[in-house]
Amino acid sequence: MASQLCLVLGGVRSGKSAFAEGRTASLSQGPILYVATGVAVDDEMKERIQRHQASRPQEWSTLEEPVDLAEKLAPLLNGAGSPCAVIIDSVDVWVANLLTENQTENKQALEKTVMVQADKLLTLAADSPQVFVMVSSEVGLSLVPPEPLGRRFQDLLGMVNQEIAASATEVYMVIAGIPTRIKSANIE
Repeated sequence: MASQLCLVLGGVRSGKSAFAEGRTASLSQGPILYVATGVAVDDEMKERIQRHQASRPQEWSTLEEPVDLAEKLAPLLNGAGSPCAVIIDSVDVWVANLLTENQTENKQALEKTVMVQADKLLTLAADSPQVFVMVSSEVGLSLVPPEPLGRRFQDLLGMVNQEIAASATEVYMVIAGIPTRIKSANIE
């Protein structure tokens, strides 16, 4: 397992990203790599991305990668100049990107595709000395979507969140800007 893997969950606009950024800074004794998974597909998303870019410290480096997280991250984690901590914001957008890219696959094939990618990311985190902080939306508290694509997303993200939480040394839930630790390193 990585020296530390922290999962930060919350709803939209819950304050999870701000908390995760602060948590990452408090856990790191050196350079931080911010992995952004969003894609500016429309004006509103462009604005969200710009807001996130403006909120993080200038000295943090950024990797913008919507799909191939483990493959693009791996070469950045070794050698001179490698980060001490990695924040991935966000897992839910990453899963949505994977779903969009593979939505013609049947349910079993899609689940396998997404879970293989999640396992690659978790293996990378476990084999790396860096602290990892992953941000994701909690979908278990929302309504079941009326359309099939929404239900597929909700099911996939729920499975990925559970995998990450099982591997994490700590898990936080952020509600209305207030973080609550729901798993700590000493809980089995």
